[in-house]
Amino acid sequence: MGFKTDYARVHGHGAAGEGSHHWWSQRVTSVALIPLTLLFIFPFGRTLGGGHEAFVATYSNLWHALVAVLFIITVFAHLQQGLQTVIEDYVPNKAQRTAALLANTLLCWAFGVAGVLSVATVLFSA
Repeated sequence: MGFKTDYARVHGHGAAGEGSHHWWSQRVTSVALIPLTLLFIFPFGRTLGGGHEAFVATYSNLWHALVAVLFIITVFAHLQQGLQTVIEDYVPNKAQRTAALLANTLLCWAFGVAGVLSVATVLFSA
């Protein structure tokens, strides 16, 4: 039995500072999604049934395009973090977990970039 404090006994063990950043990032993106979802849904809902012209007319507006881009970025960042937590918790094999985490990151980035480029194409082509 040594004379170490509780802090000295646990120092260097655990998540190495990664856990709190990931936790805070998930909370920040979830709170940011509340107003972004509302700001995204109403213009998007008005374009439904209006065809391609209504979509282009709505998202050629800089404000609507900016909200859509922020929404897409936040959704896919939040999705990536949530799936990462599920994969880390429930995939026991280290090789499968690494492959799943890589696929998760690549797919979320790919879909996020595709969404942002789609909105940018509409905004800059109109």
